[in-house]
This record gives sequence, structure tokens and C-alpha cells, in this order.
Amino acid sequence: MMIPDISAQTTPAVLAMQADRRADRPFVRMMGEPFISFGEMELRTRRLANALAELGVGHGDRVLVMMRNSTAFVETWLAVNRLGAVLVTVNTAYSGVFLVHVANNSAARVMIIDASFLPRLQEVEEKCGHLHTVIVAPQVSGRHDSRLTLLAFDDVRHGRETSIDVKVTGSDIGAIIYTSGTTGPSKGVLIPHAQIYFNPLIYIEQLGLTADDRVYTCLPLFHTNALIVQVFGALLLGAPVSMAETFSASGWVDDIRASDATVTNLLGVMTEFIFKQPETTRDREHNLQIATAVPISPIFGEAFEQRFGVQLIELYGSTEANCPLYMPRDIPRRDGSCGKIVGDWFECRIADPETDVELPADCVGELQIRPRAPHAFMAGYNAMPEETVKAWRNLWFHTGDAMKRDADGFYYFIDRLKDCIRRRSENISSYEIEQVILTHPAVLEAAVVGIASPTEAGEQEVKACVVLRPDSVLSPQALFAFCEPLVPRFAVPRFIEIYGELPKTPTQKVRKQELRAHGVRQQTWQAPAPQRSRPDSRPPQAGERR
Repeated sequence: MMIPDISAQTTPAVLAMQADRRADRPFVRMMGEPFISFGEMELRTRRLANALAELGVGHGDRVLVMMRNSTAFVETWLAVNRLGAVLVTVNTAYSGVFLVHVANNSAARVMIIDASFLPRLQEVEEKCGHLHTVIVAPQVSGRHDSRLTLLAFDDVRHGRETSIDVKVTGSDIGAIIYTSGTTGPSKGVLIPHAQIYFNPLIYIEQLGLTADDRVYTCLPLFHTNALIVQVFGALLLGAPVSMAETFSASGWVDDIRASDATVTNLLGVMTEFIFKQPETTRDREHNLQIATAVPISPIFGEAFEQRFGVQLIELYGSTEANCPLYMPRDIPRRDGSCGKIVGDWFECRIADPETDVELPADCVGELQIRPRAPHAFMAGYNAMPEETVKAWRNLWFHTGDAMKRDADGFYYFIDRLKDCIRRRSENISSYEIEQVILTHPAVLEAAVVGIASPTEAGEQEVKACVVLRPDSVLSPQALFAFCEPLVPRFAVPRFIEIYGELPKTPTQKVRKQELRAHGVRQQTWQAPAPQRSRPDSRPPQAGERR
């Protein structure tokens, strides 16, 4: 493997290269709007970067960005990086203490925010001690009693067009992206420019993409999948990318058709929601060839491919570690597997989560990863050295994910370690139980969590949180009866609650911590207490063979 000169692989360098090679070629647009070319984006970025420099933004400074998907977001990101400054993305659902934490942990002095989010910021601005200048997109409307300096984005973005002489290298931090905090405050992942480069580079290599491809994303730009893998991936390819503001299951095929996309990415329940839309005669009338999907359900994955004429590719990735596992395109998919190691770029192993001792094939343990290229991984957690050391103990990055590897080198996701349910000495995978529940024709969504037993101190019970399909009827008793013959006795959900909708992050991941906190409520159905499970029905624990 030849590792490229990563000192040149930065967002400013790649944009400058494409603006020089493909100045007039379409680069990025919002659905329904005209494309902005590579050359035009370079010019816009230069103007905004010069304006930000006049406001005091320089190399290493953090700039908070709380914006919906838009070309202005892309322009802002590239302008911030052009100065050697650090993009700090803010989840658009954040308010209150969540917003304060990101502002204070990042120590950003400047923020760029959509006007509709400004009231949320002003509610907590006195607690954001570092922040002093806020650029409001597109304009500041009305009167605001604020200690902050408020400027209009549409005014600021028209800076000078002169060149910018700032050295940016692959080891410099390009972004801080905050992970979901489930057991504590969100952690800000320090992402070097080289990591921003390698993530889509590997995506391009594994999927066999070229400049002739066309990208579509409906994922939020404040996370890595849309921002780095898809938008920066398009920039690296010199290919066009079309963005939607949000995901719509009913409008997804129409967007794919209108964008003329050949590649896209799906996360979580998105694939399932699309598949459960009514079939039409136009489901194959598009140019989409490939879609990564995490996970691919063994229940309907093949049927999805047949219906839409698209190859689904499963992978595994995280904000911290890029994507070290991909299912190869040219071999039959293995149900439940998220692929094999991208061995040129990563080392992976399955280890006991308590001892860090590597485990043999077919044993369930924690996935641990190391990069082979410098700066291809996160540089740590911002202002959280203890968390960084904990994650990197014994010189391996600890993912917190329970997995196994078979004898052929294929990896299988079992569950998040913190989501594994411990019931009367049995380890239960919430993911596996969810897959069973989703086979019921009346079920639209399912999330399984472990909750504290209301009758047995120190024990956990299995609770299924279920959303039904429109116009469907299913009682908890009937769902319980459906599960009984399909899963081990100890894993049948004793508690079942029907929800109108499940709480989710903007990337469509279920907020399981919130569901665990609900526990047993008045509307929760409870089955009779089960007998102890048969000894031979126990699934493997860490270090045991399946």
C-alpha cells in the first residue's frame, strides 16, 4: 500500500484542486435549486473566509455552526477550514444544557446559526461564556436584547476575493463533531484533515466510484456521514452531490429520481421505512446503482434490492474511527455481517471487553481498531483527556460494540455493549430480538431495551417498544405470543409498550436511553413472570463460542 502525501490532503487543498480542474462542473445543490459549480464554491469560500478573518477567526480557532442542510452550510465549512480554523457542528435539535455544553466544551468565540435557531441560543447565551459573535443566516430580523454581537450572514459572506495564505496540513484538526451522550455529556471528536480525507477515499475505493457518479444525501450535515463521506466524497471525486433538508420515506424514490443519483447512503430504520412504503410501478425508474445501508435486515434486504434494482452494501463505521469494515461488492452478502476489514488502512480484532485479550473466531467480544495511516483516526476527545485515554487503552481504540468474527474473516454486529441486556445470567442482544419483532406484518418499528425489574432487585427485564404500521392493530398479548416460539424463553419481552413514535436522533437512531428511562409505565403491558431459562438455551457470552 502506498500512503499518499497527507500533508496536502486537506479540505482547502482538495477544493482548490477541483476548482482548477473542473471550475464549471456542477458540485453541490439543494434539491430543487441550481447547482453551484466547483469554481463558484471556491470563490464563495474565499470571500467568506476573508470576512471571517477580519472578524478575528484564525488558525486553530473553533467556529460553531448550527445550520440546516444547505449550500450555505457547505460554504461555511469550507471557508472555516480555509483559514485553518475548526468547524464545530451543532445538532439542530440541541437546546438548553445540550447547546451550552457544546458551546463551552469547544470554547468557540464565533458561531454561525440559522435565524430560526437564534431564540434557542439567546435563552442560554449568558451561560456560553466564550461566545461573543454570532452570524445569523440569512439575516438578523427584529430587535434582540443580547450581549452578543449579531451580524447578518448575507452581509458577512461578501468579503474580499484576495487569496488566503494560511498553511493547513493533514494533521491539523478540521472539525469537532459531537457524539450522542448516553451515559454522560456528549464527547467532541477531534477530526484531523487527514481523517476527513481518508473516510471518503476508502468509501470511493470500496464502492468503485468515479467522477461520473452522482451523489444524493438526505442525512444531516452536522454528522460525518453526509458532511464527510458524501459531500466531501463528491468533492474528492469531482462529482455532483444533491442534498435534501431531511429524510422522507415517501419522497425518497422521487428524490433519487430527480437527483439522477447513482449512489447514496442509508442509516438505521431508513431502509425499513422506504421498503414499507406502498409498491409502485416506478420503483425502478431511477439511475441509483448502489446504497450503503447500516444495518441491512436479513428479513427484507434481498427483497429491497429486487424491488428497487439497487445493490445494498453493509459497512461499519463511527465518528471516531471512520469505516474499517465493508462488505465486498463482488461476493454474495452474508446475512448479519457488516463485512471484512479494509486491511490496507485498518487493523481490527475482537477482544474481551474486560481484559482486552484477543478472542478466537466465533467468540463474542468488543471490536477494537487501529489505523495504519497517520492521522486517519480521531485525535482524541476535545477537553476530555480521561475519556481519550479510556478509549485508547492498550493502544487499541475501544468501540464499545459487541461483535464476533467468523473463520472467514467476516464481522457480525451483535449490539452496543451498553445495550446488551443481562437477564438471570443470560446475555441478550437487543438487536436480535428487534429483528424478530420486525417480521410481524403489523410492526413498523421496534426497539428493545433492558429495564430494571420492578420485582427482582438487581435484575433486568426485556422491554419491547413498538410502533405499529398505519391502520394496523396488534395487542401486546398477541405480540408476546408471536415472539414466544421464535426466541429463547429468557429473551421473550416480558414488558411491551405500543408507541405512536420512537424518540430518535436527527440521524434516525433510536434514543434507547430515553426508552430505558421510561421503564414500566401505566401504559406498559406486563406478561406473567417467566420460568428460569433452560441451561442449553443461553447465548454465548464474551469469550464463549457460539
